[in-house]
Amino acid sequence: DGAICIQPCSLPFRGETSFVCKDRKWQMFTDACASLDVQSLFQPVHGKPGDGAKYFGADDHGNSNCQADFSCIIPDILSSPAIPGNIADIVELLKKISLLLSENVNRGKMQSYSRIANHILNSSIISNWAFVRDRNAGSVLLDSVNLFAGKLLLRNGSESVQEHFISTKGYSIHKKTSGKSFDFSMQFNNTGNITGHMVIPEEELLKLPKTSKAISIAFPTLGAIIETSQLDPGFVNGMVLSVSLPEEVRHILLTFEKVNKLENVEAQCVGWHSTERRWDNRACTMKSDNISSVVCICKHHHRTFKSFSILMSPTMLRNAVLDYITRVGLGLSIFSLVLCLIIETVVWHHVTKTEITYMRHFCLVNIATSLLIADVLFILAAIVHNTALNYRLCVAATFFLHFFYLALFFWMFTLGLLILYGLLLIFFKITRSAFIATAFSIGYGCPLVISILTVAITEPKNGYLRSGACWLNWYETKALLAFVVPALSIIVVNVVVVVVVVVKTGRSSVGEGCKSQDLNNMIRISKNVALLTPLLGLTWGFGLATVVDSRSLAFHVTFALLNAFQGFFILLFGTLLDRKTREALRMNCLSSKRKCSLAK
Repeated sequence: DGAICIQPCSLPFRGETSFVCKDRKWQMFTDACASLDVQSLFQPVHGKPGDGAKYFGADDHGNSNCQADFSCIIPDILSSPAIPGNIADIVELLKKISLLLSENVNRGKMQSYSRIANHILNSSIISNWAFVRDRNAGSVLLDSVNLFAGKLLLRNGSESVQEHFISTKGYSIHKKTSGKSFDFSMQFNNTGNITGHMVIPEEELLKLPKTSKAISIAFPTLGAIIETSQLDPGFVNGMVLSVSLPEEVRHILLTFEKVNKLENVEAQCVGWHSTERRWDNRACTMKSDNISSVVCICKHHHRTFKSFSILMSPTMLRNAVLDYITRVGLGLSIFSLVLCLIIETVVWHHVTKTEITYMRHFCLVNIATSLLIADVLFILAAIVHNTALNYRLCVAATFFLHFFYLALFFWMFTLGLLILYGLLLIFFKITRSAFIATAFSIGYGCPLVISILTVAITEPKNGYLRSGACWLNWYETKALLAFVVPALSIIVVNVVVVVVVVVKTGRSSVGEGCKSQDLNNMIRISKNVALLTPLLGLTWGFGLATVVDSRSLAFHVTFALLNAFQGFFILLFGTLLDRKTREALRMNCLSSKRKCSLAK
């Protein structure tokens, strides 16, 4: 697997095709076979192939080698098949036209340009884009069209050029215009049309110092084309609307009709970041969302955000099964942790008679407390997940959620260090005060430092929160690594601790007088760690898997189950299955019964 094979194209095509081996089968990777020779369409007049400006219009002596609107090349392009190799050549052609020949873009030029672009935007050939060698070809096409259309000359204050899969409209605007709107209704596939609507608010028009022009371009299929080469888990669920506006206009109102009108899926308003070539949710905020359409308020920036759409992201799915599992599991987790802390309070004096057992139960109480607070914060975060309305509250909830989830793991780490201390440093005794100071420094100090650094580094760049949820960002800043890396590192360390315990106890003689009691305590503690560590590691391993493969419902359900029942695991393996705790609880119950009998 992974081997690559390159084959030349069969005549009359030129170029080559590459294949990659997957599951012992050859699969096409890129297809650069082309039948269209773009260079031959425009022979340079003076024999200078690099002088692109000479490809159109007339030379210095007035000899015309192509009409001013370059419509003479249209028949050759439209008669060529829209195969991946030809698509790549046409994208490159449109890019050169936009860079070299975008002066005085009249209606004729715009019509010819649109007809060429329309040929490779057809809904029937979207799948061919997956094999274009340049994975950014869709983005290059978008930038080229935006650049060219932005220089469209307006006749009598307006212009409109319509093709099946690209539509351009332009209007003159000034401060006295009472809100300008652009309406599009275009064919997406053979089943029907989708609509888009763009409005420049009146308050934005008031900022204009002079009469200007506004251009809007609609692409019903370009979102799906860009998606074929993007790793973003969301997919475009409406047309792409591009705008060319004066710099003074900063905010616009966009309405998108949904392609897939599903009840359980939330939309996400996004802008295309032309520099980073990805969809960015920071460009827009959602105003309203219903089953058929979405209204977005988007920030226009002439260098970065000029194109907008909506995503239907699998990470936003409100799956009823996941919600039910999470609610039931969190309820059981909170109940289990409260019960764990009550039991620890009842049996505290019976189970903390030695230094080792005191330290062990001290760690367990802090583990349970950290997870209990994190579970409560998880519920709060779910309530305020609409980050646009409760941004500061969501940041605060995420910060403390991050802190207490990290505290859970660092107290597990402290428990692992306690085991190593009891086994390896037999003759070195630590006082309770020294232990408490060290444990608090590790258990709460380290999480606090990591949490503060995470929010301080990512929040100024608006990359702290993930879209639509009060939790750490992944796609833009990878802030989630500030939780995943420490948590999984501690899991690995504790697994090593368990291995050390197995090796050490296998070599030791348990019948060594005063040491035997401490050794037995260490074995009991290590059993708890041996049971809890794989469970916590498995839980957050699946948590990471949901980020890497967010489309997998199995990963989401497994993570929801394990995450929600962590409190129950701590109660079961940390408290109920501990023999000394059960004995102390039984003694306490018997003592209570005797007191009741004597009182009677």
